Amino acid sequence: MTVDLSVTIGNLKLANPVMPASGTFGYGQEYAGLIDLNDLGAIVSKAVSPAPRPGNKPPRMVELKGALLNSIGLQNPGIEGFIEKKIPFLRQFKPPVVVNVVGNSIEEYRQVVEALDAIDRVDGFEINLSCPNVQKGLEFGTTVDGVARITRELRSATKKDLWMKLTPTVPNPGDLGKAAEGEGADALVAINTIGGMTIDAESRRPVLGARFGGVSGPAIKAVALKYVWLLYESVKIPIIGVGGIFNGVDAMEFILAGATAIQVGTANFVNPTAMPDVISQMADWLEEHGESTLQPLIGEAHRTQGAALSIKNH
Repeated sequence: MTVDLSVTIGNLKLANPVMPASGTFGYGQEYAGLIDLNDLGAIVSKAVSPAPRPGNKPPRMVELKGALLNSIGLQNPGIEGFIEKKIPFLRQFKPPVVVNVVGNSIEEYRQVVEALDAIDRVDGFEINLSCPNVQKGLEFGTTVDGVARITRELRSATKKDLWMKLTPTVPNPGDLGKAAEGEGADALVAINTIGGMTIDAESRRPVLGARFGGVSGPAIKAVALKYVWLLYESVKIPIIGVGGIFNGVDAMEFILAGATAIQVGTANFVNPTAMPDVISQMADWLEEHGESTLQPLIGEAHRTQGAALSIKNH
């Protein structure tokens, strides 16, 4: 059986639903010698801010049980460095390129979007509203009014795809999702890392140079699945699920919970071929279960749950 993994997100047609989580894949150059970037559904870049950022002081990463704690601090070359050093490389590849955007104010986000809107190799923007390891900015990502305001402002700055990456630090993300959808977002990304820290008992000090960081990996998968589930019940635009995806079955769980596509993050550090592996394993899963396309499976767990409850009540 030939299976079709293609999905549509806003104006973008993806050959498959698998892409890197921003910050775990650089700008693609770091992995280009290990995998064929043309195999990916999309390429999501590391963050871009108006001016270069040096990032946080080291140590920046710590392995935990079932998780990774990082505090990179959104290190990046800024708009000019991205255009000069990264765009020529990205022009070699076919998948859509979505640029992760950060700033300390809505005006800074708009500056990045406006500057990159004219670049033909940039197909969309992922707006980072929820990074837990920087000290300034991003507060507006935790309120309905804040999410609505930044989405409205950036929607007026570009006709390209606009993905809003939501915070995992609210009890129910549905209201934030509705706010973004109502102001013209093309998709939602859930979730970002969860804020955390670790302490070295011998030195009696925090291990990370910046004290706090973002927790990612298998330890947050259950949280991410819940958020995707809740968003699917609240919005009609596509959801991109991310958090602890290491294999094709993990990815299918997110699809069944309501995600149209998924991002692979921490797994890339453990296994550089994680994304091609996930693509292949998703295709195998569909074939083994007699499914030829992915679309009917998006959110299916909601429908099968409803059917089970109906049977039980009768």
